Amino acid sequence: MLYYLFDYLEKHYQLPGASLFQYISFRSALAFAFSLMISTVFGKRIIDKLRNLQVGESIRDLGLEGQVQKAGTPTMGGLIIILATILPVLLLAKLSNVYIIILLVTTIWMGLIGFIDDYIKVFRKNKDGLKGKFKVLGQVGLGVFVGLMLYFSPQVVVKEELQNSNVAQVQEFQTVNPSSLFGKETKSLKTTIPFVKNNEFDYSVLVNWLGDDYQKYAWIPFLLIVIFIVTATSNGANLTDGIDGLAAGSSAIIVMALGVFAWISGNIIFANYLNVMYIPHSGEMTIFISAFVGGLVGFLWYNTYPAQVFMGDTGSLTIGGIIAVIAISVRKEFLLPILAGIFFMEIISVMLQVSYFKYTRKKYGEGKRIFLMSPLHHHYQKSGYHESKIVTRFWIIGIMLAVLSIITLKVR
Repeated sequence: MLYYLFDYLEKHYQLPGASLFQYISFRSALAFAFSLMISTVFGKRIIDKLRNLQVGESIRDLGLEGQVQKAGTPTMGGLIIILATILPVLLLAKLSNVYIIILLVTTIWMGLIGFIDDYIKVFRKNKDGLKGKFKVLGQVGLGVFVGLMLYFSPQVVVKEELQNSNVAQVQEFQTVNPSSLFGKETKSLKTTIPFVKNNEFDYSVLVNWLGDDYQKYAWIPFLLIVIFIVTATSNGANLTDGIDGLAAGSSAIIVMALGVFAWISGNIIFANYLNVMYIPHSGEMTIFISAFVGGLVGFLWYNTYPAQVFMGDTGSLTIGGIIAVIAISVRKEFLLPILAGIFFMEIISVMLQVSYFKYTRKKYGEGKRIFLMSPLHHHYQKSGYHESKIVTRFWIIGIMLAVLSIITLKVR
């Protein structure tokens, strides 16, 4: 809203300083500052309100050190992250931008699913929460919405670099206008694959066996892959939310790296300089990402050990959904196994544990385990590591994976 206000003032009244709101970098910085202020200042009030409503976490006895002391800690703290993200975005972003619309819908959609799950656990005293099939149905529904919006919206386009581009001149910011080095905006289902020289991949290739008009069916595999990525990433974030600060801190690292990709992909000069896919209008996501990071960092103020609040499924499902949608929007979804490697490890540990237990029980009559407990962070707890040490080391791994992901901009 402030963007439109200052845009009007700048055009009609030449108000000094109003033109600053045209710059994504300026609005991103404001979004981060506003979000951090909301999550830290008002976060305490939200926690007190949750405590007064007796919205306390019910802890299952898993035999973990310090687990019993966490019983009764306020949950549903994901509301802090959601509010700290949405409010600055509504104030500072271009609300007509399709990527902002998709991300706002994603935040509200996944937040609602998580909120219902937490509500059933807390107020209905049902530790299982929302039935798994309804969670998956909600995630699939979001995947369908995101996939169809990205496929059909006229704003979701790419610009291909012309073959006769004078790259050297652009790199030195000399005589050539960078916009002249790109063709027209076109609809495309191209994405990027890390560490590959010709790293563009078109989803339409998956249906080229259908004949000459195969491209009109390309939305089908694209939609299925979007659904899978949204579901897997949101569940991965949910599994990671097991000890104080792990999910929020790991997510902040992932989202900051995605912010780099969004800003570069939406900037015609740096997209050309780094020879990456130029995605018009995608730079606006940087405002959302900055607000989201501010919300996560502010939430960590209260969520680090010993936690004063837990995010609950309200936060974890929302975080995973947002990360998935941003990655898909900047055409970096195939980078998620690396960038979101912490989530990936947590999911794999659960899958391996369950599969091996069932296999050995069927073969030997007694189930055996690979890990002392899954997800993976609980294995290290059982091994005697303090949760603060586990979280810090997971963050370090997350930073290494984020740096590796950013390096893929040039390493092909």
